[in-house]
Amino acid sequence: MPKNSKVVKRELDDEVIESVKDLLSNEDSSDDAFKKSELMVDDQEEKDVDVEEGSDVEDERPAWNSKLQYILAQVGFSVGLGNVWRFPYLCQKNGGGAYLVPYLILLLIIGIPLFFLELSVGQRIRRGSIGVWNYISPKLGGIGFASCVVCFFVALYYNVIIGWSLFYFSQSFQHPLPWDQCPLVKNTSHTFVEPECEKSSATTYYWYREALNISSSLSESGGLNWKMTICLLAAWVMVCLAMIKGIQSSGKIMYFSSLFPYVVLLCFLIRGLLLNGSLDGIRHMFTPKLEIMLEPKVWREAATQVFFALGLGFGGVIAFSSYNKRDNNCHFDAVLVSFINFFTSVLATLVVFAVLGFKANIINEKCVIQNSEKILKLLKTGNLSQDMIPHHINFSSITAEDYNLVYDIIQKVKEEEFDSLGLKSCQIEDELDKAVQGTGLAFIAFTEAMTHFPASPFWSVMFFLMLVNLGLGSMFGTIEGIITPIVDTFKVRKEILTVICCLVAFFIGLIFVQRSGNYFVTMFDDYSATLPLLIVVILENIAVTRIYGIEKFMEDLKDMLGFSPSQYYYYMWKYVSPLVLLCLLLASIVQMGLSPPGYNAWIEDMASEEFHSYPTWGMIVCISLMVLAILPVPIVFIVRRCNLIDDSSGSLASVSYKRGRIIKEPVNLEGDNTSLIHGKSPSEVPSPNFGKNIYRKQTGSPTLDTAPNGRYGIGYLMADMPDMPESDL
Repeated sequence: MPKNSKVVKRELDDEVIESVKDLLSNEDSSDDAFKKSELMVDDQEEKDVDVEEGSDVEDERPAWNSKLQYILAQVGFSVGLGNVWRFPYLCQKNGGGAYLVPYLILLLIIGIPLFFLELSVGQRIRRGSIGVWNYISPKLGGIGFASCVVCFFVALYYNVIIGWSLFYFSQSFQHPLPWDQCPLVKNTSHTFVEPECEKSSATTYYWYREALNISSSLSESGGLNWKMTICLLAAWVMVCLAMIKGIQSSGKIMYFSSLFPYVVLLCFLIRGLLLNGSLDGIRHMFTPKLEIMLEPKVWREAATQVFFALGLGFGGVIAFSSYNKRDNNCHFDAVLVSFINFFTSVLATLVVFAVLGFKANIINEKCVIQNSEKILKLLKTGNLSQDMIPHHINFSSITAEDYNLVYDIIQKVKEEEFDSLGLKSCQIEDELDKAVQGTGLAFIAFTEAMTHFPASPFWSVMFFLMLVNLGLGSMFGTIEGIITPIVDTFKVRKEILTVICCLVAFFIGLIFVQRSGNYFVTMFDDYSATLPLLIVVILENIAVTRIYGIEKFMEDLKDMLGFSPSQYYYYMWKYVSPLVLLCLLLASIVQMGLSPPGYNAWIEDMASEEFHSYPTWGMIVCISLMVLAILPVPIVFIVRRCNLIDDSSGSLASVSYKRGRIIKEPVNLEGDNTSLIHGKSPSEVPSPNFGKNIYRKQTGSPTLDTAPNGRYGIGYLMADMPDMPESDL
């Protein structure tokens, strides 16, 4: 470059510097006040600020590697053990195929709208649950802490179920399966079947005695079950290793943990449809009972299932969506994940009742054979006449239809003496009507059915590996609902926090692997999540629609998505969903009040379950779980409302959330305005905006500046309003 060119360039640079100085000296008072009103906490938080759209500088917040990885993470979190062992039970209990009608209606009324709401706020604010609700309204910041507490409670016992599945998985590599037959007991004189097993069944005995070695009551701890303690440790190690790097590590595992259960369910469905009696189970399952559908209890249970199936209120949905880009179409994600969840439940229901239909057919065949032998004995003793038996009946190879024909004839002829004959009606429907759910379905009914499968160890390995993966997918979202908000708020290292969280949870979780541990699992499942989560989601809805403002929220969605969401969501969020949630909360409280608090204890001598009421200390624990879960909401509200914590103290409590950024009110703004942030000049300070740079209006300018994407920059509105409330965007 020629020398004179360098001189010209130097002169131009000097002119630019002078122009910048003029601009700084001529800034209006509102801009000056705006600069003084916010101060970054430290350099580390400066790195986490939002960047201008189109900027070469990347946001340092972790991000999903692909949209598929994110969808699989949300599907893995929402699709859990409840889809396999809770939904089929509710479907059968509440009208069969008719139950799908209220479920779908409530999915559209509360499921998808509230799921969309959580996805939106997480993606827009890019913080965990604590940061999101602090941003919306600092006084309601306790909502995020309450979500974390509930997540912790649920994680404590949910990982125990994964430990149980790991135990059964490890025991499946043998033929015959260890729960195939009752064990034999030998003494000095003879060998006999274990009485507890003989009174119940092989799978029931194995579950209660071999796996859990359960005690007779909640008060009788019985010490640790070391087999289950090792399995619980293995479960927490798996969760810790998967979560230690955040979504960088857990996201890759999602490809397997989220997709493998579908492979297993499809394999089970194909295999189940080839089994004798499977179609009877499916037909029984989907035969609609329309009269049951009108009962209020059916709608309450459908609403509860929709609520928990999508993981609303846990904070996992918000945490996962916070790693998205702001222009991601979260409305499409909400609809897609919700319907994937629904169709997974239907698929699981088909599988469960195909297998249970096969099991019922086997039990029915045994019933026919046993009662046919009784009829033959009655014929030989002369209690029954041979004339009443149709000539085509052959008792050596009698079918279920022929037996029922004989049974009806004997019942009509021997009407008065029939009860004394001891004959049973062998109907497949009677077996299928014995509704089972939860552990009773997975570890007793389903395991019993699999013992009759050809190559039963293979199917057992596949089934329990599927349960482990379903559980891990939900655990990843639950732990993310704890880790992400704490890391965002207190800026601790994610690796250290994850290890500490898993260690603390493991040691507290030892209460669940005592011999009485199963009773504590029931207690936590009944009382630690249901009411607190309903209250959390109601407050979330109120915070967005009433405190922040539904109109502003709809505008934010338009700015974020690039299109206006349907007005359907406006009316759902503002009117319908809160009303339905309040009704559900009241119904749950009434149901809890009417149902005596207690648990089903396994009585060894009787080889059956017996209902026990909780002791006084057990009731205190139940109440404490609910109170502790929701306690952060009033505490944070009182602290913020009464200014009990001095914001100028420099402590963590002084950190607040404004416009999606962690900020702290300045302690001393005296002095040079050009050194507001660690000695940086205003031109070097990152713009305290939300998603875009602040577009300011020059003093006296009659025109409105616009953002690069053509929509009005939200920063323009803030430039002249330094005292904007914290809840405003």
